[in-house]
Amino acid sequence: MEIDFKFKPFSFKLTRKLRTSQAIVEKKQGWLIRLENSKSEFGWGEVSHLDIKELIKCEKILYEIPSRSTRNRLEESMHKWPKSLAFGIGAALAEIDGLIGNKSNNGWLRAPQSSLLLTGGEKVIQEVKLLVEELHRKDFPLTLKWKIINKDPNREKELLKIILTTLPKNALLRLDVNGSWSMNQAEEWISEIENEHRIEWIEQPLESKDFEGHQLLANKIPIALDESLTDHPHLINYWKGWQIRRPTIEGDPRALLSELHSGASHRVISTAFETGIGTRWVNHLAALQNKGPTPTAPGLAPGWRPRGKLFCEHPEIVWEAA
Repeated sequence: MEIDFKFKPFSFKLTRKLRTSQAIVEKKQGWLIRLENSKSEFGWGEVSHLDIKELIKCEKILYEIPSRSTRNRLEESMHKWPKSLAFGIGAALAEIDGLIGNKSNNGWLRAPQSSLLLTGGEKVIQEVKLLVEELHRKDFPLTLKWKIINKDPNREKELLKIILTTLPKNALLRLDVNGSWSMNQAEEWISEIENEHRIEWIEQPLESKDFEGHQLLANKIPIALDESLTDHPHLINYWKGWQIRRPTIEGDPRALLSELHSGASHRVISTAFETGIGTRWVNHLAALQNKGPTPTAPGLAPGWRPRGKLFCEHPEIVWEAA
């Protein structure tokens, strides 16, 4: 079957700087994908990554794909491509096939309430106080995610104590370390919080290759893997704890869609700051996760993207806005 292939660049700035232990992220860029088959059925995808090296690889391949290709060629090539490109093509093919979207039985599902991503730094305490007050008025459960920068561990421990003092008893807090702790640092932190029931998990405390270290820590407190799964995808089949899954950067999304339909547990769906086209997938998968055996708030980072047509749920409008 022949497929008409088109792509179009996009870029946007986040509404605030994302500070991690690795870098400061201010901008997102990539390409939108539009596939059309011989029946005039459309599928939409998105190719984007925070890693500039992967973006360069994707751009080269995008310009090599002919505007008129075949289904078999796309399917056979995907496993050789960067994962963010495989997502874009796989997502579009899945929509054409009716595995997801308006042709599917469920349509596009709405995401459940998201966890909230804290800005970080010294302003985090005031931010938490405002969120607690706002969510209390709305009577919503509160799940927060705080990124540990690890530049001043003693101060961050002090901030954590203040955060926990501020949070209500039914709130949850996720600590995201981005692999910046040594085993000694991880054990020091855990010794202070292992009996704190509001810590939902610690995300990626050690470097991505330290699978055994993460297993040891998981005996003391829930551990969620993120970069480990990206760098070593085979761990998806072995890690029994929480898995941070970012659909738009982990490859052909049909695999994750199948996992969630099969009732896989301890997955949590997280954003990589998508346009409206990628967000449809993230929201849908988050809704499926929420219906599964271990429902939890997805990480959708509300408020971190600007408003506008680029973030609309209708792909035709997103395409025109790019």
